[in-house]
Amino acid sequence: MNALILSSSPNTDGLTAACVDAVRSGLTSGGIDASEVRLTDANVGVCQQCADGWGTCRSDHVCQVSDGFQAVHARVRDADALILVTPVYWGDLSESAKAFVDRLRRCEATAGDGSPLAGRWFMGVAAAGGSGGGQISCLEQMERLIGHVRMKRWDLIALCRWTREAKLHAMQSSAAALAHALHEEA
Repeated sequence: MNALILSSSPNTDGLTAACVDAVRSGLTSGGIDASEVRLTDANVGVCQQCADGWGTCRSDHVCQVSDGFQAVHARVRDADALILVTPVYWGDLSESAKAFVDRLRRCEATAGDGSPLAGRWFMGVAAAGGSGGGQISCLEQMERLIGHVRMKRWDLIALCRWTREAKLHAMQSSAAALAHALHEEA
């Protein structure tokens, strides 16, 4: 069993990184192999809306734009669970997360229940630094993704710098419970 953590902050020592560590700790304590892909380092560009707005993403469920998306997409498709951890920028996902999510949605939503993501668990974390605002609207974007690609929502957690310690503990506990659920389903 394995889980893939997608992180999307350029900061390797901030609030988002602490969230990744908490999630990974919970998953590994539950016997799940948890690996991370840093989307800021993955060279994933924005959707090019090929041809008439749809390219091979609609028909073949793969993106025809050649960059880092293909490698990350393959890892997402192979994972038993997906965890997206993003800082909150302007009440939304980070730019690297948005670029990846937009392309993932185009490739997987058109596959319907035939998508390998359909029925798999999703956990999302929105880490709001600064003012702490925008958490809910960021989680709403994750909720839309879950519906479009037909994943199952495990948990959506928002935190800010003031709730850091309590929410890191909650993330770790939720990830450990996810690990248990993955073993139960196997």
